[in-house]
Amino acid sequence: MLQGPNETKNGQIAALGRSVLVKGELTGSEDLTVDGRVEGRIDLPDHTLVIGPNAQIRADIVAKIVTVFGAVTGGVTAREKVEIRQGGSLEGNLACASVHIQDGAQFCGKVEMPKRARKKEGPQAEAAAPAMAAV
Repeated sequence: MLQGPNETKNGQIAALGRSVLVKGELTGSEDLTVDGRVEGRIDLPDHTLVIGPNAQIRADIVAKIVTVFGAVTGGVTAREKVEIRQGGSLEGNLACASVHIQDGAQFCGKVEMPKRARKKEGPQAEAAAPAMAAV
C-alpha cells in the first residue's frame, strides 16, 4: 500500500501551508508539517515535526523528532533526534539524543546531548562503555 506525502502508517499528518501565520502556542497530538510561519512555541513532545522549505519559524520547539528544511530561530528540544537538511537553517540551542546536519545546511548554536542511562555492572562496564562526543 502506497502512502501519500501527508500520510503515515497511523494516518494523516497535520499540515500548515505556506500562507499560514501562527502567533502563540501551537500544540498537538499528531505529527505536523509546517510550511508557513510560526512565532511563539511549538509543543509536540510525542510527535514528529517537519519544518518545510518555505517555513520561517521564530519559536521554541519541543518534539520527539524535528526535521528542518526551512529556517528556524529558537531553542529546539527533541527527545530522539534533530535533522537539519540541505538548504535548512537553525539558529539556537539544541537538546537532543542525536543530531544530523547535512552538507549545505546551516547551524549556529550549542548542542547538548544527555548521557544515556547505563546499567551499573561493576567497574568493567564503565570502561567498556563508548565515550560520548559533543558536536
